[in-house]
Amino acid sequence: MNRIEVGDPAPILSMSSHTGEQVSLEDYRGKHPVVIFFYPKDGTAVCTKEACSFRDSYEDFTESGAVVIGVSSDSAARHQSFAKKHGLPFLLVSDRDGEARRAFGVPKTVGVFPGRVTYVIDIKGIVCHIFSSQLAADRHVEDALEVVRKLKS
Repeated sequence: MNRIEVGDPAPILSMSSHTGEQVSLEDYRGKHPVVIFFYPKDGTAVCTKEACSFRDSYEDFTESGAVVIGVSSDSAARHQSFAKKHGLPFLLVSDRDGEARRAFGVPKTVGVFPGRVTYVIDIKGIVCHIFSSQLAADRHVEDALEVVRKLKS
């Protein structure tokens, strides 16, 4: 599996969101930076903390012009429930077959658990930041927001 590195173009993917719409990273090129965060599973403690941290900073991301997208292998129905329960204002996309994880090269933790990796993609579609940590959920948000703010200025 090839891993996407800083400076690489982001993979062109189209995925189904919890709202039923198709989401393509290509749709944002030339318009918005994108923060795409891969997480293991809806409803687990660290994943919920991370998603809620993105929710709590969502206005800061949108004020900086960025789009936030969460990705896990959960079904659209599970994403709908998770988003509703926690008031998540951003899209959650279902990567049931692992295509998006493979395209980005998201590693597994200890070879078993789906990794937790956040990518910031600039307006040109180039990956400009990657942060990977299974447990530092808040840092995913803090680092991504700092990068997005720098892209705006």
